[in-house]
Amino acid sequence: MKLGPYKLDQIYTGDARELAKAIPDESIDLIFTDPPYPHEFLPLFSDLSAIAARVLKPGGLCLAYTGKTALPEVIKRMSEYLDYYWLFDIYEPGPGVSLWNWHLFGNHRPILAFSKGIHRRERWLHDAILGNGRDKDFHEWGQSLADAEYYIYSLTVPQDLVFDPFIGGGTIPAACKMLGRHWLGFEIDPAVAERARLRVLETQPPLFIPEPEQTTFL
Repeated sequence: MKLGPYKLDQIYTGDARELAKAIPDESIDLIFTDPPYPHEFLPLFSDLSAIAARVLKPGGLCLAYTGKTALPEVIKRMSEYLDYYWLFDIYEPGPGVSLWNWHLFGNHRPILAFSKGIHRRERWLHDAILGNGRDKDFHEWGQSLADAEYYIYSLTVPQDLVFDPFIGGGTIPAACKMLGRHWLGFEIDPAVAERARLRVLETQPPLFIPEPEQTTFL
């Protein structure tokens, strides 16, 4: 199967802002991604909003992990072309990350959800879950595979197409492979992209698709 010039279930190397231009309009069921958090990368959230508004199917969602220090700015940029839908949250027990400027211990990771128009679905899901810990085996900013599986399972059906313009360590395509969803991903760093491809290649999907473990819920 192909999507414009791209084969499904593949990771392509290059700048997502350029590569996304070849994705057909309204062809993606869900965008789920983890853009870099440092403040110099904040313009990427504006780019993500514009890309999502064009390639998502009507009513589709764009989910983005995000840091907390610039959350108002991220929301502002994501709102440029999309509609705010919800704020999902992953709670990580333990000592947390020390946020020195605020004298806080950080124990949660937000996932912003924006929609292209009115989003409707039948399956219920929790807006906060107990996290399974970040996975640093494939990328220094890697996210939990189990956490990603929960949201992908809840927001898509088998054979839907999930797009990740910032693949990183390959968590989203690996989760899609485990759940029987199609994916398309971009990664600007060739070495990181190759490592993600190997990870997905070695991911073995189950014989049947189980529901996410109930113990992941808060």
